[in-house]
Amino acid sequence: MGIKVVGTNRKARHFYEVLETVEAGMELVGTEVKSLREGKVSLVDSYAGIKNDEIILFGLHIAPYEQGNIFNREPRRPRKLLLHKREIKRYIGAITRKGLTLIPLKVYFNERGFAKVELALAKGKRVIDRREDIKRRDQKRDMQREFKGQKFKV
Repeated sequence: MGIKVVGTNRKARHFYEVLETVEAGMELVGTEVKSLREGKVSLVDSYAGIKNDEIILFGLHIAPYEQGNIFNREPRRPRKLLLHKREIKRYIGAITRKGLTLIPLKVYFNERGFAKVELALAKGKRVIDRREDIKRRDQKRDMQREFKGQKFKV
């Protein structure tokens, strides 16, 4: 069966320097899972924060399930992330002391059918760093174009 990716945060690597990633489970309600399976999720402006010694995902938009009627929940409600206690303590320390951020990179269903979110411990990029990345990417693309048509002799 494999992994089924439902949503990705495409701008995350543009605005943040990803230091490490971790897989976390999400505490969801039935209609939210059904809506996720249809791919109705948006990771724009979402982040993970600390609340009562737990890591909570804020700003993740899961659209209401069409046949859900009274069982639907608020689309942008905070959702608890399921991590081991050691990991939670480690990330709480990184967020508070080092000024890092936990941002979701993608939401997917694993092989067993559980909804997971890939979180990244990240540091925000400055505008100058983003310009440098764009410049490097353009130079690499130009070099590939030049070498594409050439035949090399050995």
